[in-house]
Amino acid sequence: MPHPSVLNTFAGNPLDRASGRRGDVDWITERLADPDALTLAMWNGLPLVEDDPNAQGGVRIAYLPTRLACEAAGSEERRLFLGLSGRQAVFAIDLEGSADPALGSLEGLGRFQDLRSAAPRLAGPEAAIIATAKAVFEWRRRHGYCSNCGQPSIVADGGWKRVCPSCRAEHFPRTDPVVIMLPTLGERCLLGRQHAWAAGMYSALAGFLEPGESIEEACARELMEEAGLTAVSVRYIAAQPWPFPSSLMIGLFAEVSDDNAAPDQTELEAVRWFDRSDVGALLRGEIADASCPPPMAIAHQLIKAWGEGG
Repeated sequence: MPHPSVLNTFAGNPLDRASGRRGDVDWITERLADPDALTLAMWNGLPLVEDDPNAQGGVRIAYLPTRLACEAAGSEERRLFLGLSGRQAVFAIDLEGSADPALGSLEGLGRFQDLRSAAPRLAGPEAAIIATAKAVFEWRRRHGYCSNCGQPSIVADGGWKRVCPSCRAEHFPRTDPVVIMLPTLGERCLLGRQHAWAAGMYSALAGFLEPGESIEEACARELMEEAGLTAVSVRYIAAQPWPFPSSLMIGLFAEVSDDNAAPDQTELEAVRWFDRSDVGALLRGEIADASCPPPMAIAHQLIKAWGEGG
């Protein structure tokens, strides 16, 4: 189970994915014809949102009537069955092109907004729904051709599968696992920074899980490669879907053997130890020469959970 204090943005999708019904073409068609069905729209990776009258400064998904959304999408290729909210079907459409549909066929129905900036203003479940759609559409955009024979593939299973008509290979959305870890030693934790980040920004260490590695092995390898530290024990804390484009961030605490940390100068330009007593000030932005990622990032939640005694 995840750490009870960690609530990650983009996790907690409330929909029943109804994955067993995705391959039932007749059932999907019936759901599309249901006047109560709803569809969220995305344009070049940006979700359609509107101001939320129930949350000051908040936004919510600007759902479209499904018939209008299907007309805007133009083909099954750009449509995704997301799941059920109770008995109500929820779909998504993927729009592309240089012309903003909110200034054209969807005028007056919402505005398209970057998900990174919208996420902190969305209710958690809605951010998770959008993240699901964005991740699948990013996969679709990058995998239009069969990786087995190179021929164009076609959509199936409500958007959750692609099939090659030539060699019959089946392709499914990919998720790229990333280990993101907070190295700890007694009452101190280590954070690192990359050259490209804003001055003073420090975060947890992270790296992609490689084939043939366990989560613990990947954590230990990344700690050694990036900071020259040896992992003694690794503890799972929580995970975060990260649809930029399709990662799963696996949050960990990693107790290390000593404090002889040194940045590798490739991934990290600097590392810094923080006492547990300093973490609250860091999270509140009260340390003049250091800052950390915002609450929507799992790195923030790892630091927060450890600072609270996790």
